[in-house]
Amino acid sequence: MHSKKLYRRHISPPVVIAGNFLLLILIGTLLLKLPIATERPITWIDALFTVTSATTVTGLIVFDPGSALTLFGEIVLLSLIQFGGIGLMVFAVAILLLLGRKVGMQNRIYLQESFSFQTLGGMVKFVRQILLFVLIVEGIAIIILSLHWVPTFGLQDGIYYSVFHVISAFNNAGFSLFPDNLSQFVSDPLVNLVLSSLLIIGGLGFVVVLDLVKNKSFVHWSLHTKMMITGTIALNCVATVTIFVLEFNNTHTIADFSLADKALASYFQAVSPRTAGFNTISIGDMEEPSLLFTMLLMFIGGGSASTASGIKLTTFMIIVIATLSYFRSIREPHLFGRTIKFDIIFRSLAIATVSTMIVFGFIFILTIIETIPVFPLAFEVFSAFGTVGLSMGVTEDFSAIGRVLLCVVMFLGRIGPLTLFFLLLKPKKESFRYPYDQVQSG
Repeated sequence: MHSKKLYRRHISPPVVIAGNFLLLILIGTLLLKLPIATERPITWIDALFTVTSATTVTGLIVFDPGSALTLFGEIVLLSLIQFGGIGLMVFAVAILLLLGRKVGMQNRIYLQESFSFQTLGGMVKFVRQILLFVLIVEGIAIIILSLHWVPTFGLQDGIYYSVFHVISAFNNAGFSLFPDNLSQFVSDPLVNLVLSSLLIIGGLGFVVVLDLVKNKSFVHWSLHTKMMITGTIALNCVATVTIFVLEFNNTHTIADFSLADKALASYFQAVSPRTAGFNTISIGDMEEPSLLFTMLLMFIGGGSASTASGIKLTTFMIIVIATLSYFRSIREPHLFGRTIKFDIIFRSLAIATVSTMIVFGFIFILTIIETIPVFPLAFEVFSAFGTVGLSMGVTEDFSAIGRVLLCVVMFLGRIGPLTLFFLLLKPKKESFRYPYDQVQSG
């Protein structure tokens, strides 16, 4: 008994986080291979790929879920999306609370690591707030979307489609039950605005949302919240204008739309690459500059402690701020009257560097294995790492080995690059310092 407790103490939070995702993927794969889960037999690779995509809330698919899966299979997929988006540890703690059990220190540490909290205080209260927030937001969105879709699809299908797409959108998964994803709703303002709002809220992060609820004034927001709100607004505006301009005369996407529909389609496709994966226009038909810009958005991703992945928006902003500070000879980078610590800058640089190595490393390997052109292949890898799910239509063209490698990319994108390195490398504390010397750079 004592040895078991000792063993648990030596299991680091990153190992538990990665292990939870792997366990969820394993269980999901077994469930999706059951005869009652699919309308037709699927291979183990396809089951693994689909479950990994759902658990990591990516959205890349090798078959149409709406026609290939039974109701049981779709519910399995939806459950994986919800568990994967919010986090298995949150649900584990929620079960303990429902059973009236005490949440131990080890579980609090796991939660702290999952949400990048600085302290252990208030973790249980934070979990309650998360679950309540999720129920309220998803519940309101389901009601609004149901009122819109029930007249079109009928009572049962209207409600079911609403539940599925709301959960998929809030968790930034991008799975759809429609064969063309959301292309048939490209001119539907309500569907676009409801789902895009869920994408943004889910991508902001629970810490930010709770800070907004608690503090109504911009002055009292934390620096992280200020960065996420201003960064999200700025990036979404820039992305909308960029896609609008680049796709304006593209007859395969928005050229034939009215001005209002062009703006709506551009806005939705600007928000979606922030790890969401829904599309209202054909991704494969977009202009190459638009696709390249979309790859950048997928790489940046959403917010920390959110349902989104990528290097995270705050990481991107910190690197930009630090770079500008260097050129302006500012020794201590700052924003909104607050100095950014050097360890946060180093952490951001480490995340961006490791992420770049992962993405380009897998692109290099896949170009050797696959016969798919480099540009759509690279787009697929960026989409997998950012757990976005947007595709130029080549996902089904990957070989079995290629699909397994994409599963690895999705997994690494979801757990985060630093979690991977903490798994592989033991942190080392130095009690000494080497002498300085000059190195030429640039």
